[in-house]
Amino acid sequence: MTVGDTAGNVPQAEETASGRDDSGSDAAAVEGEGAQAGHDVGLPVATVRSRARETPVASSARGDAPGRPPQPRILLAVVSTAAFMAMLDNLAVTNALPGMGRDLGLGISGLQWAVASYTLVLAATLLSAGAVGDRLGQRRTFLAGLLGFMAGSALSSLATTLTTMVAGRVVQGLGAAVLLPAGTALLRHTYPDATARAHALGVRAAVAGLGVALGPAFGGLLTQALGWRSVMWINVPIGAAALAAAWRVLPRPPAAPVRWDPAGQVLAVTGLGSLVYGLVQGPVDGWSAPGTAAALTAAALALPAFAFVETRVSRPLLDSVLFRSRECRAVTLSCFSSSVALFGGAFFLSLFLQNILGWSPAGAGMVFLSASAFIALASPVAAALTVRFGVHVPLALGLGFDALALAGLSCFGRQAAYAEYWWLLPVLGVGTGLLFVPATITLVGRAPAAHVGTASAVVDTLREVGGVVGVSALGAVLTARMRSALQGRAAPAGFGHDAREHLVRSVVTGGPAHWPDTGSRPGTGASSLTVWVEDSFVEGLQLALRCGALTLLGTLVLVLALLSRRRTQPQPD
Repeated sequence: MTVGDTAGNVPQAEETASGRDDSGSDAAAVEGEGAQAGHDVGLPVATVRSRARETPVASSARGDAPGRPPQPRILLAVVSTAAFMAMLDNLAVTNALPGMGRDLGLGISGLQWAVASYTLVLAATLLSAGAVGDRLGQRRTFLAGLLGFMAGSALSSLATTLTTMVAGRVVQGLGAAVLLPAGTALLRHTYPDATARAHALGVRAAVAGLGVALGPAFGGLLTQALGWRSVMWINVPIGAAALAAAWRVLPRPPAAPVRWDPAGQVLAVTGLGSLVYGLVQGPVDGWSAPGTAAALTAAALALPAFAFVETRVSRPLLDSVLFRSRECRAVTLSCFSSSVALFGGAFFLSLFLQNILGWSPAGAGMVFLSASAFIALASPVAAALTVRFGVHVPLALGLGFDALALAGLSCFGRQAAYAEYWWLLPVLGVGTGLLFVPATITLVGRAPAAHVGTASAVVDTLREVGGVVGVSALGAVLTARMRSALQGRAAPAGFGHDAREHLVRSVVTGGPAHWPDTGSRPGTGASSLTVWVEDSFVEGLQLALRCGALTLLGTLVLVLALLSRRRTQPQPD
């Protein structure tokens, strides 16, 4: 047993004692399972199996209904399907935006909120929703979340105004925030064996990542075949099938004795919601705009206050035990940093494929399918590597592969051919598949049984907030470089200072429909201006992708340093 394991056993024992006092033998059995199996991740597989055999778990602790045999494979399929739908909706709607804008009469700002309202609510409420599931019971929480997600999808598909669309997306986000951590917690209760649990959590994480990766392709194909509303209503029949299966197979683990943390709940929602709002609106309204500045100020006050409050309450919403081990801190850092680089890079690569290389929305989505396929292939490998060797192997490989992919993609410009860059997409998929699975396995596997839902919510929150930060940060890099490059091209062509500023502002904020008339200047007609804009965008994209690659490499160095200190510590007899 390692030093990190020994340190982790102290809070586990305290949780177990609390479980006996508050909920009797069933809660104590669940706590005992979490205390033993929670530290198996990262040990040699033979040790994991030996410990699993030595830890009998009664069916009442797993929550199986009396007289009903457990059906773990069906449950895994139900939980994975729900996670796939929730993650798919992050990006599936992007290729439906032009048709949505035409039908609902929405401008750029309105379309942005059709996307951002879902992400904002999901990221802001995940932590609180995870604690609600721990308190009220994961079965009823999962079913309620799935119903809410379906209801929001139906409302969005019927929307005739922006208000109705945003309301539906908000309900969708709340439903997703509730069902995601509850589903992961149900897997923890269903799979008491550490090796089998790691495999199940790996499958769930892989399917969720696949949902994000397939979003653009799935949304583009549906929009092209059935119209933009199909991106919303398709969730209703799929969700109904998952709901029917869930009603039959979901276990009934006892609710954990978790006390409410009202101050933590309010500060978490306020801080995360304000942060996401400010990052979404900053590139649109300007970082000094009153609404943006107020939101970012509120986040800067609320998030440190949340961290302070959580160290002072007896039963915090976000227990520090989740981050006590170096492995947990390493996967937390990797999950956030990789989301910053990958989501930001993927967002602007989609624009590059369509606006510069001329791919259709469905075609651009299909380009990413090779990456998506390798996410699915690499995720089970990541689970096996995590169980066999610990988190350092999949994290190092994943961060290295994704840094290579982003750096490689930054070398291509307006004349890039698919035959030249296709091989980088599988590399990106393999790296992504190796990164997110260890975070889920480690944080959920090491969490006390009373905080499994919260641990799962941490992973999803890091991914959502990291994605928003990535789009905002890399977007700022891209826009700044694009502005500079465009001004550099306009000055030699005879544009004065005011004319250059007007040109840059029109191109960056308004798009081709708002480009100024340049036909009166020799050599600055529409075709020349198009080349200027495309070349300037490519320069900005290349710099943004390189910043993403540097972020991943910096994270790799930090993770290796963190985990190398862990492995060089002396181990007690």
